Amino acid sequence: MIGANFKTSAVNAALANGMCAHADETDDVELVTKTHPGCSSVAAALAMAEREGRSGMDLLRAVVLGYDVCCRFLMALGPELVRGTHRSAEGYGAAFSALGAAASLARLDETGMRYALSYAAQQVSGLWSWTSDNEHVEKAFDFSGMGARNGVTAATMVQAGFTGVRDVFDCEHNVLEALSSQPHPEEIVAGLGSRYWIAETSIKTYSVGYPIQSALDAFLTLRRENSLRVDNVERIVVRLPADGAGIVDNSSMPDVNLQNVMAVALVDGGVSFADSHSYKRMVDPQILAVKERVQLVADRKLVDPAAPRSGMVEVTLKDGRTVSHFTRFPPGTKENPLSTEGLNAKVRDLMAPVLGAERTANLIQRVNALEDVRDVRELRPLLILKVSPSCERIFSGVSGQALVLFRPLLYASA
Repeated sequence: MIGANFKTSAVNAALANGMCAHADETDDVELVTKTHPGCSSVAAALAMAEREGRSGMDLLRAVVLGYDVCCRFLMALGPELVRGTHRSAEGYGAAFSALGAAASLARLDETGMRYALSYAAQQVSGLWSWTSDNEHVEKAFDFSGMGARNGVTAATMVQAGFTGVRDVFDCEHNVLEALSSQPHPEEIVAGLGSRYWIAETSIKTYSVGYPIQSALDAFLTLRRENSLRVDNVERIVVRLPADGAGIVDNSSMPDVNLQNVMAVALVDGGVSFADSHSYKRMVDPQILAVKERVQLVADRKLVDPAAPRSGMVEVTLKDGRTVSHFTRFPPGTKENPLSTEGLNAKVRDLMAPVLGAERTANLIQRVNALEDVRDVRELRPLLILKVSPSCERIFSGVSGQALVLFRPLLYASA
């Protein structure tokens, strides 16, 4: 259990760590399927790699496979077709992301893989009702915890000798026909071996909801170039693609509230992890006053499959001047990739307040050279905290609320 000083079963660890990985808006996202493969794939892979004593290279290969299985499965279904029937493509993807990672580390043979895919298919679930979860607790289960648990469950059941259906993708009543009105089975193998979906997945530079990433990048660019301050800005107009604007329009969560994030960025000159998640800052009189200057426009002209999460920001200054900036691809996308040092800086900000500078530096170094790690269990001392007996009792009950306190650790490892 990342952040705790005790162990549990691989299934429970995958569930708890998976929920922490998506406890709020800090994990990566694949923009074609709009899923979050990393939070379930990494949680499942860590649990199984530890259980089996696998190497860092084994872990890497498993995670890569998890991303591929997740995204290829959804492309075969049609992610928007899934959402069109009130179901969560994110939940579907999580189960297969975790299954791919866990089954790889279980080293199942062809028959075992077939059975494991069938057990994962039987557990696929998810309703689009997660959009009503204002605190993102159930959402963390829907997007990651449930899938991570189910993927590890499927792999370990088959590993223990369970048999099942060999051809769940093309038998009568198969999973593709059951879950999609217009399945495209060929998408499962399109570009297999040359197209790796993990390389197309976007890392969030800022610890805020993904529809805000481009807008925040555009605003911070304008702030630097034009010396924007609270006392010289009259109005901020943010235009986002219409399909993402509603998610972040005055949300109850500070890190998913565009107006709040833009206000913090203007006041502070940046948005830290702590401030983007601070309910106290969200009701600060200065932030509330600046929020009144921020207008969000849901722009249908910005809906573009080639750039699904762009952002246009226009700032009117008190002297009458207007400046604007358009960010088509936020930093961290495949078109505008984040450097290793940029990613290290992000995770350092997340982990150092919890682990301390020295342990954080050691963990970053080990993860950056993960292919050289002989046994993933070697990482365990860097991923645990000393807790009191009373805290340990809380953890032993697999309390989601307690685990959320340590979520920066999993974000960093993911």
